[in-house]
Amino acid sequence: MACTYTRRVREMTAGACVFSALIALCVMLQPASAKPGKLREITDGNWEEILTGEWMIEFFAPWCPACQQLQPVWSEFAEWGDDLGVSIAKVDVTEQPGLSGRFIITALPTIYHCKDGVFRRYQGARSKEDFMSFIDEKKWQSIEPVSSWFGPSSLLMNAMSALFKLSMFIRHCHNYLTEQLGVPVWGSYGIFALATLISGLTLGLVLVFVADFVFPSRRLSPDYHHRKLLAGQVRLLQQSEDEQEADGEEEDDEDEYGGKTEEWQPPGGAEAVRRRGLGVPEEDT
Repeated sequence: MACTYTRRVREMTAGACVFSALIALCVMLQPASAKPGKLREITDGNWEEILTGEWMIEFFAPWCPACQQLQPVWSEFAEWGDDLGVSIAKVDVTEQPGLSGRFIITALPTIYHCKDGVFRRYQGARSKEDFMSFIDEKKWQSIEPVSSWFGPSSLLMNAMSALFKLSMFIRHCHNYLTEQLGVPVWGSYGIFALATLISGLTLGLVLVFVADFVFPSRRLSPDYHHRKLLAGQVRLLQQSEDEQEADGEEEDDEDEYGGKTEEWQPPGGAEAVRRRGLGVPEEDT
């Protein structure tokens, strides 16, 4: 009885080992799968998160056919983000016009690679394998980074972002006036033209006031009139001296001319001049 029990235990143990080996073999033969990743959405409120760490960001629009084709591939690529140590994100330019201006998006879809605040534009093929090799093999190192002047955190790009936001705000206002309030299109344009004129005049007055405050006029200084009076007196004195000098030069010229006239005498003296005037022939000497 004991032998039968021992034999059964051995058979069960051997079966369990074989079963475990089969399970391990099946696991080994299965293709590698990615850990669940998260496709992040970047907005105007959290875009500064991409300045730290390594990121791949896609700029897209829902109406773009090429963007629609890329979305499944980009989502699959995002599942490998944790394994590759990179954060995968996307930006809807129709909802985030400020980021569209900040990154100068001129074509869709546009993909950027960011490593610790240094941005590079991805120009390669757009398959999951190409994206993975781009990160895993660090192919981004061979791409020239975006200049700091045109970086998303630069002053120039901040101004560009504000300009894009303003244009989108004006567009929303135009749609509200024409669609919700029923204002004609030409009426909406007239309202914006009047608002532009008023804002321009207001800004001009503000700049004039600021300029007068920072650089006040010289006429407001206490000694302005005193210095002006002294300058006028100096000018009159200089003019008087110039006139006296000119008069002295004329007198010198007259004295010099008169002296030469007294020294010169025609041949024959005054008598010869008188004879010539009367028409009397001169006598031979």
